Amino acid sequence: MLTLHEYTPSQNCWKVRVLLGLLGISYRSQPVAIFSGESRTPEFLELNPVGSTPALVLDDGRAIAESNAIVCYLAEGTRFLPTDRFARAKVMQWLFFEQYYVEPVIGSLRFWTLTGRLEVNAALVPGKRDAAMRALSALERTLGATQFLGGSDFTIADIANYAYAHLAADCGFPLAGFPSIARWADRVGGIIGSDYPAIPYGPEAHPA
Repeated sequence: MLTLHEYTPSQNCWKVRVLLGLLGISYRSQPVAIFSGESRTPEFLELNPVGSTPALVLDDGRAIAESNAIVCYLAEGTRFLPTDRFARAKVMQWLFFEQYYVEPVIGSLRFWTLTGRLEVNAALVPGKRDAAMRALSALERTLGATQFLGGSDFTIADIANYAYAHLAADCGFPLAGFPSIARWADRVGGIIGSDYPAIPYGPEAHPA
């Protein structure tokens, strides 16, 4: 059975859980207490040298790290990853976009906001907010012309970008200001269903 090493409040881990659920793949969840150093142990660093979650361990013991690499592996041969060369490249484009423009910006701002770290990171906040607006504006322009990021079909590109984009209001970007994103988020949420809510950060994530 697959084992997913995860910090459950992370939306990067959420992506993988959602795809596993949509594919009906059984797995074992192995919680990783990142704030007490479990992701920096020698054992975990063998799974992911960077020391971040998620990491997926296959039945034969091999491990895959980085959320979008994991969802690509899981989606191979399914309807969530096209075989057409151009369509596949478009999915990859949006996966790279998410990890470069969405997760490091909206993910960070959301974490700082919800855990009381905005003041500590005050010098970085204006730049992050500008970058978040650019990312959301890019999504808004694209989704004004298409149902899903890859075109007419729902793919892992939508799962990946939805993970943090649909929670942008948590860090000051309500989706009412981005109507195309809001409509897309409703479509994606309808496909995913209500079984995969965002998990709140626990007390260990809050500064003393």
